[in-house]
Amino acid sequence: LRHTRLYDFHVNKGAKMVEFAGWNMPVVYNNMTISESHLYTRLEKASMFDVSHMLQTKVSGKDRIEFFESLIVGDLQGLATDHSLLTLFTNDEGGIIDDLVVTKTSQDYLYVVSNAGCSEKDHKHLEEECAKFAAKGKEVKVETIENSLVAVQGPQAAVTLQPHVNSDLSTLSFMSSRLVTLFDVPNVRLTRCGYTGEDGFEISLPMDMTVYVCEQLLEINNEIIKLAGLGARDTLRLEAGLCLYGNDIDEKTTPVEAGLAWTIGKRRRELADFPGAPLILKQLKDKPHRKRVGIISHEAPIRADNLVYDGSGTSLVGKLTSGCPSPSLKKNIAVGYVDIGSSEIGTEVKVEVRKHQVEAVIAKMPFIPTNYYHAPKK
Repeated sequence: LRHTRLYDFHVNKGAKMVEFAGWNMPVVYNNMTISESHLYTRLEKASMFDVSHMLQTKVSGKDRIEFFESLIVGDLQGLATDHSLLTLFTNDEGGIIDDLVVTKTSQDYLYVVSNAGCSEKDHKHLEEECAKFAAKGKEVKVETIENSLVAVQGPQAAVTLQPHVNSDLSTLSFMSSRLVTLFDVPNVRLTRCGYTGEDGFEISLPMDMTVYVCEQLLEINNEIIKLAGLGARDTLRLEAGLCLYGNDIDEKTTPVEAGLAWTIGKRRRELADFPGAPLILKQLKDKPHRKRVGIISHEAPIRADNLVYDGSGTSLVGKLTSGCPSPSLKKNIAVGYVDIGSSEIGTEVKVEVRKHQVEAVIAKMPFIPTNYYHAPKK
């Protein structure tokens, strides 16, 4: 198993470590339960998550945008400089190879963050496609960024960071990015995003400075910021209706089925030039046979792999892919795929839990409102 780059740091802070995507990762710390950590992030102050297991990639060269658009559904050409977008690698069958965040930096490269569980697959995909692209006389280069990645999330995330960066964070909107000096560490990439549904930042910084920066933030802001692990990150993202690759989306799932059609840029739809475009565009026009939905139950917790039946409990209509008791709502929430005829919000269904059927209802996602920050317009 590979270790997170902050392994000893987490153990010394009282973390319970678990295997995740080939890494030893903190799932929870001994000073808080997962639910307490979740609510602290959602409602109170700010939490720090180690997400260094994510793959960080730099794509450079004058043809980098053309190259990257040949792999994804998003519109990079139309993206403002120093802004980011959530997009998808798709295959020729319309399936999702991975979901990722791409930043169009003012330093003439693309900064890409993709999933740990797909890191080897993504790296191979990028290297192979880059070689094909370069063979056509195009100029592009793909490099792995050997940085750590730390996320600070929650209502007071900006309050926590602002005194220690040389940049006005009130001018940095959700899904935008810039290089800053954090404490005395230069060239730290700060992106206003995260996977919790709350305001927050992802901080990409040199590995050898990460423990120093984390210790500084925890010591100076010890009444505001606390460490949080994968357990809270998972329940937070689920309340926000966000997908977990390998559970909620995979190479057999299309963006339309997953409720991610909004990631397909208008220009890309018109050009129909992304991998899997014929099938994906047909689904956009005719509707898919199944759809990712939210489900709420007031009875037993509902979780991944539970089967979903119609309201009478007789006809199988789908299957759950993620689920947990919601700390914020005090209800049991889940996401999964159901037949399109059973996907309307408010539809009553039954979920099979340990050979018993519990009543549930198709619900709107996100389950709770998001709190992303948008800078005031000038």
